[in-house]
Amino acid sequence: MGDVHEDPLAELVFRLRTLKAQKRLQTAGLVQRTGLGRTTVSQALNGHKVPSEATVVALAKALGTDAEPLLALREAAAPVPEVRKTYPRRATHRLAGTRAQPSFEERYLGYVKERHSHLTVVGLDLSRPERARWPLDAAYLSLELAERQEDWSAGGEERGRPSVTVKRAEHALAGCRRVLLRGLAGSGKTTLLQWLAVAAACDALPEELADWRGRIPFVLPLRTLVRRGPLPEPGEFLSSVGAPLAAAQPEGWADGLLARGEALVLVDGIDEVPQEHRGATRDWLERLLAAYGDARFVVTTRPSAVPEGWLAPAHFTELSVRPMSAGDIGVFVHRWHTAARHNAATDAERSQLDDLEAALRLTVRAQRDLAQLSSTPLMCALICALHRDRRGHLPHSRMELYEAALSMLLVRRDLERSIDIPEGIQLTEHQSVQLLQRLAYWLIRNRQTEMEQTTATALIGDALPAMQAVAEQGTAEQVMTHLVGRSGLLRQPTMDTIDFVHRTFQDYLGAKAAIEAHDFHLLVNNAHDDQWEDVIRMAVAHARPVESTKLLRRLIKRGDTEDTHRNRLHLLAAASLQYATEIDPDTRKLVEQRARALMPPRSQEEAEQLAALGPGILDLLPGPQGLEDDEVGPVIRTAATIGGDHAYAFLSRFAQSLNYESAHYELVEGWKNFDAAPYARDILLSFKKSPNPVVQSEDQRKALPLLAPITSVTFREPFPEGEIIEHLSPEHTERLQIYSGHALTGLKFLHHLTALKELTISECEKITHIDDLAGLKISELGLLRFPDKSSFDALSALTELTELALYTRLPWNDIGEAPAPPSLTGIRLAGWIETTLLGISKWQHLKRLVINSSPTPAEWREISSLPNLAELYISEYDLGQAEPLPSVTYLHLSPFDTDTQMHLVADKFPNLESIVINCRNSLPEITDVTPLRSIEGVKISLNYAKEVAGLEGFNPDDIAIYPRPRRAGHAGSI
Repeated sequence: MGDVHEDPLAELVFRLRTLKAQKRLQTAGLVQRTGLGRTTVSQALNGHKVPSEATVVALAKALGTDAEPLLALREAAAPVPEVRKTYPRRATHRLAGTRAQPSFEERYLGYVKERHSHLTVVGLDLSRPERARWPLDAAYLSLELAERQEDWSAGGEERGRPSVTVKRAEHALAGCRRVLLRGLAGSGKTTLLQWLAVAAACDALPEELADWRGRIPFVLPLRTLVRRGPLPEPGEFLSSVGAPLAAAQPEGWADGLLARGEALVLVDGIDEVPQEHRGATRDWLERLLAAYGDARFVVTTRPSAVPEGWLAPAHFTELSVRPMSAGDIGVFVHRWHTAARHNAATDAERSQLDDLEAALRLTVRAQRDLAQLSSTPLMCALICALHRDRRGHLPHSRMELYEAALSMLLVRRDLERSIDIPEGIQLTEHQSVQLLQRLAYWLIRNRQTEMEQTTATALIGDALPAMQAVAEQGTAEQVMTHLVGRSGLLRQPTMDTIDFVHRTFQDYLGAKAAIEAHDFHLLVNNAHDDQWEDVIRMAVAHARPVESTKLLRRLIKRGDTEDTHRNRLHLLAAASLQYATEIDPDTRKLVEQRARALMPPRSQEEAEQLAALGPGILDLLPGPQGLEDDEVGPVIRTAATIGGDHAYAFLSRFAQSLNYESAHYELVEGWKNFDAAPYARDILLSFKKSPNPVVQSEDQRKALPLLAPITSVTFREPFPEGEIIEHLSPEHTERLQIYSGHALTGLKFLHHLTALKELTISECEKITHIDDLAGLKISELGLLRFPDKSSFDALSALTELTELALYTRLPWNDIGEAPAPPSLTGIRLAGWIETTLLGISKWQHLKRLVINSSPTPAEWREISSLPNLAELYISEYDLGQAEPLPSVTYLHLSPFDTDTQMHLVADKFPNLESIVINCRNSLPEITDVTPLRSIEGVKISLNYAKEVAGLEGFNPDDIAIYPRPRRAGHAGSI
């Protein structure tokens, strides 16, 4: 019998740490070896909670030790299931004695944990569908989220700040109070909400989200809410989602939690709401926010459902789920097979899964097209399941993948078990598909993703008279029970509702039904609606050649006649080309002609829309000859986002022909999508000057010597000090940006870089002061997201500092208390620094000022006393409170309100020479620049303005609009 330890969890942690030290591994290295998330590894090493069996096995393997003793400790440490540690501030409300009954709150948290603590892993166990559910803590993968840095970009991207930063989910969410999360179908949005709910309920949120702890989660799937009628008030949250505890909820309980800021509201699926009702959904959210401003909110949507900035006036941070990287795909493949091995019945089956995992890892790395297909958790799970089911043989296209997956889920599981008539019903694959199509098409036509079981049963009943072979086997209720229990495609969110396991399957089957019903008119009439985009593409795939030709031509014709939806419809037609098996050449030419009219892209958004069309669009991309400056970057981004060998060849040719001194920023950004070393040699070294590399992986870091000497470099993934400076030259590196400083323990290593002049450091969670910077001769410094109550006293020792950016909570009441040297000529401040602008006039040499919160009248007076202030960047402003600023010649406004206050600009800035108005966050219907006519010779730049009025009377050379509008009209006819 093994040793009995007084504290088995402490003993487990001690052994893991000892093994880690013996192997001389950093946490980052252990994460890489195990394929586990950083948070999972950290929690296992810190004893924050008992790790899962899968975590212990993975750690043991990575540390080269026998897992059994560690698993024994883990089993001994495993607690009796509990809900959540009680926070001291609420303890008196919950504990009335040693044997008190659990409070309603504790019961509710237990319900959340049980309700959401498992994931449905597609194809995990074909023989027993109930075993396709896997514990969330073992299956959850922390994906990368991208954030556009709106507040920093107010200071000008010419300052070197990337427009988008990419972080792991827990890091990206840290510090946010309200989040709008965008992601494609199957990208993991709902799973992330599930993880947040369970982690909050179990008090298991990682250290990065420490300020989210102690909050009660409410999971509100809009697909369910919109079907039930008006969107709920807080007291109706539980009943609206069918929670069985709703009747026991104390009066005012939810209202109290929200009012005290103790609620985490997780709203899933804006895209599940019909387009015409999304405005009402936003009104509902804004009412909740107005009443409960201290609660945390996370809202999810598909990217095309709402425009950027949709919730910006309510101060939501917009994050986008990134496609899984090659490393993430490898981790997901490993976890899927780990879950499958757990369910395997024999050693032979487990051994076969080992071989299949190894083979699939190699295949995904070797085949770029397959890697692109695997870039979302849903698609990756399908590929894992099909690879297992077909003994290593995989489909090549997305539609073939869906078709094979349906066949696998509908038929294979019963064949594997030699079960011919489960539940007394025997359906062929074709019969199952016909019935499921009816359900899917009803959902699509009614703009829903969930239906009452009675409705579904009625639809099945309507079909049975024409399906005699099915009708003879049982009633509509029995057939419905069979489809839910055996198809692998339907599930029951509640006892009285059903939906598809994923929206993708609903769209695939609904599109097939639409084509079979010849509903081309219905498809084309709804093609402008984002809920129908995937349906249209899949309909083209299902259609016969003459049908796909008819559908595409009708899409083009409608786009030609409707200015409002023209670009969307023409792009959708172009995106659908790759789904068609056979297309009439004249129709292909027509669609490509319309797509070419949208070329070249002139913004990041246009680039991403074109990239979504797939590799075929590369043949239509122009350049670089003849491109305007605002088109070069988006063209590069389009190709880099598509990736693959064809895109690599395009970028290589593009770089060779580009008459630039150094690599374009988008070429550097695209590095992450290709093999690091060849891209560095073939593309980044094509220019006279050394590029400014952006390092986001270990392979890129190892490729840095190819780019030596490096004068400027950015690190966006956490690396320890030694790895950061390993390939940098002390006498050459003048600019260093570290946007993920989680692995840093100090800053003394920076003294190694004797030529360093510009430094940005962010998210240094282990560093609480900047004393190590003393003595550095840096002129520009950016401090971002340091721990609360950090000390910045060492600013006084940076005597050569001229530019200072503070995007972190500050320890001073007023900015004038900052000990920065009087030589500062530029200051940039985040909107959430919790420090007033009072005292800013002490820096009399200031020429540039960036502020992201609305100044008070007293703060405006301080700003107006800066005699040399020439450039002012401001968001969330009220110019009505501003003092005149005659020294300002350049003004950059990023309004958060639809009123841009143009009528006040001339009086407040009488000597203005140039103004930029960034409407991304405000989205006014019309931006009227007529009042600016009174400023002689002013140059105007308008970014993301929907419609502009008052341009007449200005010199056209003095007006710049981004994205630059295209000439209306197009050649050709149908």
